Amino acid sequence: MAQDSFYGPVADEIWQLAKQIRLLICDVDGVFSDGRIYLGNHGEELKAFHTRDGYGVKALLNAGIQVAVITGRKSQIVEDRMTALGIPHIFQGVDNKLEPFNWLLQHYQLPPQQVAYIGDDMVDLPVMQQVGLSVCVADGHPRVRQLVHLVTYLNGGYGALRELADLLLMSQDKIASAHGMSI
Repeated sequence: MAQDSFYGPVADEIWQLAKQIRLLICDVDGVFSDGRIYLGNHGEELKAFHTRDGYGVKALLNAGIQVAVITGRKSQIVEDRMTALGIPHIFQGVDNKLEPFNWLLQHYQLPPQQVAYIGDDMVDLPVMQQVGLSVCVADGHPRVRQLVHLVTYLNGGYGALRELADLLLMSQDKIASAHGMSI
């Protein structure tokens, strides 16, 4: 049996996993963005972020679901965007994503079953294999899509994060009361 989400059907077992989530951990490149990096002639780096994803993050935070970021790259753009969204824990330049993951578990005093992780590539798998709900964006690496609980309907950088945020809020009966901002 499946539950209806705004984006399409979601298996009952995934819906039940989503009900338990108290912390969402996100990769950045390929999740918040489409994974492309634009480099200018003077070394400046540009990325595009979707306002719908920003709205979803703000809605989660307003509903009491914590959000954190763990990314392998380091950039001021990411720091600025995540800070503007109100994300309190931003881990950049991380080779081993399990280290900040374990820190977050201790900090929030949560078991792994109450954590969701959304990513798009092989570097995300070690954390994905530990969490209660692992999610890959629709255009993520084929191997990662095979190994996660859920693959989004939408691509990274094009609302996939909002899709997951809506699922978490719907499954926890918080969708009507949780409001974000399109920033």
